Amino acid sequence: MKLISTIENWGDKHHPKLLDLIRVLLGVFLIFKGILFYDNMTSLRDMIIEAKLVNLSSGAITALLYYVTYAHLVGGVLIFIGLFTRLASLIQIPIVFAAVFLVNIPNKAVNSELWLSILILALLLLFVIIGSGPLSLDRFLTPDDKI
Repeated sequence: MKLISTIENWGDKHHPKLLDLIRVLLGVFLIFKGILFYDNMTSLRDMIIEAKLVNLSSGAITALLYYVTYAHLVGGVLIFIGLFTRLASLIQIPIVFAAVFLVNIPNKAVNSELWLSILILALLLLFVIIGSGPLSLDRFLTPDDKI
């Protein structure tokens, strides 16, 4: 528990304001991907089936579809406004990790989505460590004596 507190304190003290712009852009991107997945669930379903995740039942696939879609939508909004950024980023990591290693890497075609997925994964890991930053709703709602 002390390690997590130490990481949070370090992240709060070492956060350039430029990273807030990157956080906002990451949130917008995740919202956009969530909307794309919502509009085209059959394509997402096909990607999940092609990834050959251990013989999933149709109910498990449907649950995974909604988890991915709404995690991107809600998590993107939370990251965008800077509220519960660490938690929202942490929830996104398994999805993007699966996108990198189960969907993009096995695809033998030239795939620009791979590099984008790796970049998004790296940014999510960064925001799990450093948090939302000075220009965020978290900072606005936190009393000054706890900063």
